[in-house]
Amino acid sequence: MAGRMVERRNGQVVRDVNTVVTETGSVYVVVPVPPNVGPTEPLPMYGSDQKAPVLDSTAPTPRLASGKPDLTNSWTGNNKFFIWRYGNRRCAPTQLDGCSPQWNQTIDFEFEAASRFGPNRPLYKPEHWDKVVYLDMWTNREDPIMTCQPMGIPRQGAPGRIFHTENDITLIYGRGGDGGGGYSDFRVIATDGRAFDERAILQTKFTGHSVGHWEGDTLVIESVGFTPATWLARGGFFHSEDMKVFERFTRKGDQMLYEVTVEDPQVLLQPWKLKALLLTAGGGGGGAGGGPGNPTLIGAERGDCQQEELDDIVLQIRH
Repeated sequence: MAGRMVERRNGQVVRDVNTVVTETGSVYVVVPVPPNVGPTEPLPMYGSDQKAPVLDSTAPTPRLASGKPDLTNSWTGNNKFFIWRYGNRRCAPTQLDGCSPQWNQTIDFEFEAASRFGPNRPLYKPEHWDKVVYLDMWTNREDPIMTCQPMGIPRQGAPGRIFHTENDITLIYGRGGDGGGGYSDFRVIATDGRAFDERAILQTKFTGHSVGHWEGDTLVIESVGFTPATWLARGGFFHSEDMKVFERFTRKGDQMLYEVTVEDPQVLLQPWKLKALLLTAGGGGGGAGGGPGNPTLIGAERGDCQQEELDDIVLQIRH
């Protein structure tokens, strides 16, 4: 594959590159497999073979005085809606000393952000796809997490710690849940079935204005009043100020099912139901990137969000 590449625009040469070494990203490695070795059926699309989580705990479910499940605990598990890191690649011969496969994984993140290629992506109305493509192309400039803005709901994933009372619930989040970006903090939400405060809705927020109610033993939190500054996921998946988010918390024993549905009829063809997450109570700290169990760091610094580095985003090396 090494060789010469010439690119012309309106007849004028704008790029003339001679390559001597070609290093492929993992998702582009295509190897013919002999019939006596390969699978007899086509492999499923990445992620499509993930089984739906099932609440099968036999432990007793703690309950509030009202009889409703008490969600209080630290919650661990895969709190990300997209399994976005599936491997690393080796260092190329021309790379600097100190290179590591993990370092290359970070550079190759554009190829490993599962939200970009499915299988569960939000479906936009045709007139909005050009905007999605544009935002994705200019990710380093447009994605709010590149300048450490809060990820918002639902991008920040499930809460890592919950404090629950009869009338409200406090949700505390970990840090950097999407492999980077700003730090989320906490939400205190009334769960007594009250209606939205119309004045609060007008004050748009990263996490919206939320109220909760019970459907049987499932706590449902409905949120509105979002700032459109956040994204749903990597890939330019934006939303409007009319977005509604429905979160469902179902506890059984030491397990909790966390489900999210996004409604945004202004830009989406249909509601987007994210992959359900199964969390376990009482575990230790989350993994790298801030999963459940990692307490929120408020006001923490991130090296990739320093003021002096903002000019570098014009290079548009997509992450």
